Formats: sequence, structure tokens, C-alpha cells
Amino acid sequence: MQIHMLGRQPYAETEAAMRSFTAERTADTGDALWLVEHGPVFTQGVAGRDEHVLAAGGIPVVRTGRGGQVTFHGPGQVVAYPLVDLRRLGIYVKEYVFRLEAAVIATLADLGVTGHRARGAPGIYVRLADPFGHAVLAPAAADPLAGLGKIAALGIKVSRHCSYHGVALNVAMDLAPFECINPCGHAGLRTVDLRSLGVAADWPTTAGALALHLQRRLC
Repeated sequence: MQIHMLGRQPYAETEAAMRSFTAERTADTGDALWLVEHGPVFTQGVAGRDEHVLAAGGIPVVRTGRGGQVTFHGPGQVVAYPLVDLRRLGIYVKEYVFRLEAAVIATLADLGVTGHRARGAPGIYVRLADPFGHAVLAPAAADPLAGLGKIAALGIKVSRHCSYHGVALNVAMDLAPFECINPCGHAGLRTVDLRSLGVAADWPTTAGALALHLQRRLC
């Protein structure tokens, strides 16, 4: 897997480049991992509902072919796009998603933060009352997201067994735009970043750690 630290990149051009890479790849094309940071943009998944964008203001809303609902990308967020041949890796989509989430959880653990999965809500969450504690989440029948903040969003697309789009980890962002949407379709869901948890981390270091953990799980 070739890792490309691409830095700040326009969202629309990057999304188009991922589609082209995936459409043109053959059985011999090597896998790649792109690490980027985007300017402010809301992105809608293929089934995204307009009512989840509450007030876009001057931030563009871009429809994409990935799964999931609406999310926000902006400076201070590490966005990882694994371009992986799942058939060659020998896994299916469910396992692929599990490995993406595991890489984020491991990256957070490097920084002392405990990440959690939540039933029926892809992505990674932290316990707002104790983001550094290691207790297992108790089942919450009424609301599996109660008491949680979302720190990483996940949305993928698979075409001809090959993945694109990926996962976004919040490092040190302006979180206000998340209040203008129902993040990933969940009204009232709080979004956090490492800085708001009191963790000092920069983009290059966090991107490098996430790349390493993704590479270990996708090669």
C-alpha cells in the first residue's frame, strides 16, 4: 500500500480523483492510502436527506456516492481515503468497516483517548463524561448514542470490490459547523475533536499514526 500525505486538497477534485483511480484500476493496480485535509464543506451520502442540513450558510453542500448521511469536513481534520481491492485482501464490506474503525480506535489509544463503536451508528465515539476511561459501554436500548460525542465519521463506497471514500478523524477543528447539521443523520448528536477533549495533537502526527494503523490492517 502506497501512502500519500497530500495535505490540504479541494474536496470536489479529490472525490473525482478517487472515482477515476477506482474506475481505471486493474487487478494489478496497487492499493493506496490518501491522507488529506479539506476546506470547509458539507458532504451528503447517497441516501442523504436535505432536512439534515439545518443551515449551511456559506458552506457548500456536495452530494457524493458514499454511504451515510451528512457530515462536515474542514481544516484540522484528518481525512483518510483507503483505495483498497477488498477481493484481493480477502474481506467483505462489514469486515472492512470494522478494520477502519479499529484503526481509528488504535490511533486514539495512542493519545490516551478511548474510542467506542455504537450500535447502528458507524464511526467512532467517546464517552463525554470520561473520554479517557476504559469501561465498556453499557447497552442503551432507548438511545445507543446517549452520553457520547462523535470524534470520527465513516462513509465508504465500494465499486467492483474496490473501496474509496473513507474515514475522518477530528483533531483540532472549528466545530461550529457541526451544529448546522444533524451529524450523520442524528439530531442533537454532539461532535468533538481531540482539542476539545484537552488532547494536544497536530495534523501531521495524527495523520501519520492513523496511516500506520490503517496500513497494518489493510495489507
